[in-house]
Amino acid sequence: MQTQEEIKRLEAIIADLLLEAKTQGASQADAGLSVDNGLSVNVRLGEVETIEHHCSQGLGVTVYFGQQKGSASSTDLSPKSIKETVSAACSIARYSSADSFAGLPDPERLATEFKDLDLHHPWELNAEDAINLATRCEDSARNYHVNISNSEGASVDTYGGIRVFGNSLGFLHGYASTRHSISCSVLGERDGGMERDYWYSVARNKDQLDDVEFIGKKAAERTIQRLGAQSLSTRKCPVLYSAEVAGGLIGSFLGAISGGSLYRKSSFLLDSLDTKVFPEFIHLYEQPHLLGALGSALYDAEGIATQANDIVADGIVKSYLLSSYAARKLGMQSTGHAGGIHNLCVAPGDKDFSQLLKQMDTGLLVTELMGQGVNPVTGDYSRGASGFWVEQGVIQYPVQEITIAGNLKDMFQQILAVGNDIDYRGNIRTGSILIEEMAIAGE
Repeated sequence: MQTQEEIKRLEAIIADLLLEAKTQGASQADAGLSVDNGLSVNVRLGEVETIEHHCSQGLGVTVYFGQQKGSASSTDLSPKSIKETVSAACSIARYSSADSFAGLPDPERLATEFKDLDLHHPWELNAEDAINLATRCEDSARNYHVNISNSEGASVDTYGGIRVFGNSLGFLHGYASTRHSISCSVLGERDGGMERDYWYSVARNKDQLDDVEFIGKKAAERTIQRLGAQSLSTRKCPVLYSAEVAGGLIGSFLGAISGGSLYRKSSFLLDSLDTKVFPEFIHLYEQPHLLGALGSALYDAEGIATQANDIVADGIVKSYLLSSYAARKLGMQSTGHAGGIHNLCVAPGDKDFSQLLKQMDTGLLVTELMGQGVNPVTGDYSRGASGFWVEQGVIQYPVQEITIAGNLKDMFQQILAVGNDIDYRGNIRTGSILIEEMAIAGE
């Protein structure tokens, strides 16, 4: 069946579901449905470990009786099952307490223009070809250096799916998307010490994936660089977050300005709108309509149109991240962020990675973080880390078994630079981030 025909078929299911909700007495309703399929292959030490064909479908419906809300879900899309699922949601709603903030979004905020964001690039990949790609990737890693002693394997994954969302305000839209990835992880050994590292590539379009030999070589190179790691004595020093871990730092900020954290008063950035949280050169902006990007979307999880906007400009918080419910709780307007952010970009400076090392001079380069030691209420930050010790702008030796600590409010204010080595492999696009000083707990 052609993709557009399938989208129309699934849109008709949602339309029927919304009609059923009205028939059963709901004053308002919304519903989402997804159908996915894919292939996942894992090869380890030259042997096939797993071949998985994925095929799944599911729908969720939320109904409102006034401001009483009920939700239910199902993996069966038959008319009988849909009717039962709506009945279940209606039963829950009738017994729920009324919530004056509950309900569908403002109708005038719903998306009405549906341009093609170039998200759908099917990869006609059979298992045999996927095994070949994964094997080449792992071979590239295993043959890189004599100290590569073992492998956790290489994986090739391809997924395609259709999402449809509709509500009783007249919104109904479906679209297809794809996501492909290749990854590799290997172990190295020297003088009784063992380390592991990995690398991966991910894209909507297979033609934008890195070459499999490059991915394997990069995974092995990173592993070899970590051999001989030692701890550090406890100290304070500058810290450079490499691009692949810097996104987590920005993610902590986004969590703190998200509606749920704010209305529950469980954020260290309460009442931070229009206040200076970062240095003046920091600019965080959202680009939800980038063609082919991993975080692109025309509308949020409620159907509200997404738009390019500034989250932080001149270091000042310009927007919270609010769903309709959170916005009502806070006496504000939805910002189109039900379900999160879409392609959050951190404006880069003019320095590349090596220039950032020189700017730091002496300090810690962090390439991996462990644990969840971030307190969203106070902003206190403490995480296990590994990376490299740097002196006079030159990497000296790998380090491990250390903890880096600070308070996110101070850390944000102490950002000295953002690199132009942007990592595009996720929803947060940032280069490396240099922080003036943090506490290092080691030996």
